[in-house]
Amino acid sequence: MGGRKVAFGAAGLVLGLLVAGTTIASAADPLVSRGKAVLASSVEGSGFEAGKAVDGSTSTRWASAEGNDPEWLRVDLGSAHSISRVKLSWEAAYAKSYRIQTSPDGSAWSDVYSTSSGDGGTDDLTVSGAGRYVRVYGTARGTTYGYSLWEFEVYGVSGGTPPTTTTTTTTTTTPPQTGLGYPFGSRKTPYAAGTLRPSGSTSTLDAKIVDYYQRWKSAFVKQNCGNGWYQVISPDAKFPYVAEAQGYGMVITATMAGADPDAKKIFDGLLKYKLAHPSVHNADLLASEQDTACRSVNGSDSATDGDMDTAYGLLLADRQWGSSGTYNYRQIAVKNINAIKKSLVNPNTNLLLMGDWSGPDDSRKYYGSRSSDWMSDHFRAFRSATGDGAWDTIRAKHQDLIAQLQSKYAPNTGLLPDFVQDTNSTPKPAVGELLEEDEYDGKYWYNACRDPWRIGADAALTGDAKSLAAARKMNSWIKGKTGGDPNKIATGYQLGGTQIQSGGDSAFVAPFAVAATTDPGSQAWLDALWTKMVNTPIATDTYFGASIQLQVMITVSGNHWIP
Repeated sequence: MGGRKVAFGAAGLVLGLLVAGTTIASAADPLVSRGKAVLASSVEGSGFEAGKAVDGSTSTRWASAEGNDPEWLRVDLGSAHSISRVKLSWEAAYAKSYRIQTSPDGSAWSDVYSTSSGDGGTDDLTVSGAGRYVRVYGTARGTTYGYSLWEFEVYGVSGGTPPTTTTTTTTTTTPPQTGLGYPFGSRKTPYAAGTLRPSGSTSTLDAKIVDYYQRWKSAFVKQNCGNGWYQVISPDAKFPYVAEAQGYGMVITATMAGADPDAKKIFDGLLKYKLAHPSVHNADLLASEQDTACRSVNGSDSATDGDMDTAYGLLLADRQWGSSGTYNYRQIAVKNINAIKKSLVNPNTNLLLMGDWSGPDDSRKYYGSRSSDWMSDHFRAFRSATGDGAWDTIRAKHQDLIAQLQSKYAPNTGLLPDFVQDTNSTPKPAVGELLEEDEYDGKYWYNACRDPWRIGADAALTGDAKSLAAARKMNSWIKGKTGGDPNKIATGYQLGGTQIQSGGDSAFVAPFAVAATTDPGSQAWLDALWTKMVNTPIATDTYFGASIQLQVMITVSGNHWIP
């Protein structure tokens, strides 16, 4: 694998140095990366997490997913540092071509070293740079595997002034970061005053999210049908591909831009899939279900939650990457939003229908609605994108309905039913089967379990009084019901609070964490929920719970934003 190399020694590395006149590192410059928060573009699997590269042990390592370029490992030093030395201890899976980069904010990156002739072993590099973040960015693997480091060591001193150099460092923005309007971790949108987030540094929280995201992506983001499409698979749904999953995927990948170099490529693949599977009733909506061959089935009509999220994801993408590339995200989003208003909003009640298949010929379903579709932050984004004041009316109608249902049917719990009927007269929890199951449509089950997240997100970001009241009612009840122990959260409840099944499902546990952020007296409860989430492994047979938990982690950490 080759032995120890010093940046100015081996001739093969001289061409790679971007700062030829770098001052030799001071022997006094300490190791500043040990135990710091790290992020990685991917992780091969359990036991190869990013943190293993900064733990000081030469028997543990970070390993990226096999067979992919580029990949990267980033360390957050916690504050600005002058960097004088970087030491890389490669495992057998080494980088042939890579760069060492620094950044003040984790977005714009400066190259301080580059090589295309890496041969593994130990690279002990003298560099000159400054920044809070340092990363190794691999562009070509030396083997058929991935990239793997026993240790990634950064040496320097606190303070942002680089050591003296005789030439100017070339500053670049690497391709995954180019043009980002809202890179993951930037937290440009302040939450409402008093909103909680889990204890710990933001970099530590973000590292947990990126790790979970990489495992989620590995399990559920696929290219199974060619055509340049990406799909989020749904092994626990009636069909292998459902609109809800594609909507989750578009929101997640747009949000994670800056942490995943492939975010835009995946997003565009998901969008291409959406555009290739239009609803038969409105071509600007997404057909709700596809079979193993990615052919739309079961009527080829839409499902409201999928369309709400695809439209929202497109607005996020417009903010992240702009709309002058292959796809005009904003234009497609506005078409999507207008189609939602036309085909998915009941004009008599201003409440969401369950899909574009619902018409007045079936009054029971036409005056029915699903509580987990009532996403106030999405309504706000649609209003901003279109300038259409109807979205303010639509949002207010849903918020008023939430308050009415909580007051009349769940005064002690705040729980909402999966489905509501008679929205044109006296709304009430569905009696019998409205859409899915006779036994559960009127209870807090696998649709309504998302409500604390959806309602809580609007409350946390905007401080809206109606959303706050609804979220806090649910939080107060579940915290008391469980005695502050997330392990006691059941799978499903009667609206009065009687559990339906024993607990443990992430789809029911995670959403309550968002509601918890709205209550200044729930820090310990929120921390317990966060700990529960990060210690829960992804079950690869259920995209539903994993996708919900990932979005909840993004929201409670302060990384959610309304485009």
